[in-house]
Amino acid sequence: MDAARTEGVKTTDRILEFDLSAELNHGIVVSNLAYAVASELGLEEKICYELAVAGMLHDIGKLKLTGYINGQEQDPLLIEELKYVRMHSTLGYEELKGQGYSDFVLESILYHHENYDGSGYPSNLTGNDIPVGARILRVCDVFAALSSDRPYRSAFEVDTVMELMIDEIKNFDMEIFLAFQRVIHNKNS
Repeated sequence: MDAARTEGVKTTDRILEFDLSAELNHGIVVSNLAYAVASELGLEEKICYELAVAGMLHDIGKLKLTGYINGQEQDPLLIEELKYVRMHSTLGYEELKGQGYSDFVLESILYHHENYDGSGYPSNLTGNDIPVGARILRVCDVFAALSSDRPYRSAFEVDTVMELMIDEIKNFDMEIFLAFQRVIHNKNS
């Protein structure tokens, strides 16, 4: 393998370091939190359960990403890598569509990176145009990511995570965020 191609693979590995065990643990945390937040919001049991399923599967599209990036012959630019990484929610939706999951689960997965202020992806939805399941997953996913070790940084303490999330409150539905805070407070007291 020539040096340029080797360097391209190293760059790709930097962005897509995919530790299946870490991803499964992340899915479990998001699943448990999503169920608890939905329950705290008083949503019916069926919806709470479906959010638990969506939480486990929300990042499944990442499994397809290596095929989009690893075949490139030259060092991909960071912006291009981010473009592909941002495809994971759409890829997950497409992969799971037609496999018996409800529209609620599928839309929660598809839109879990939408921000309440419209700055998210894949569709730049705002406010209540974002399905409630996706709004719940968004909060839980951010918390799980910040409170876990990553290849590029150590996990933040819960208090720090909450401060960071409050700094980015524009990304979250306030009613859901307050229910999420109650869940975290009860969990840690």
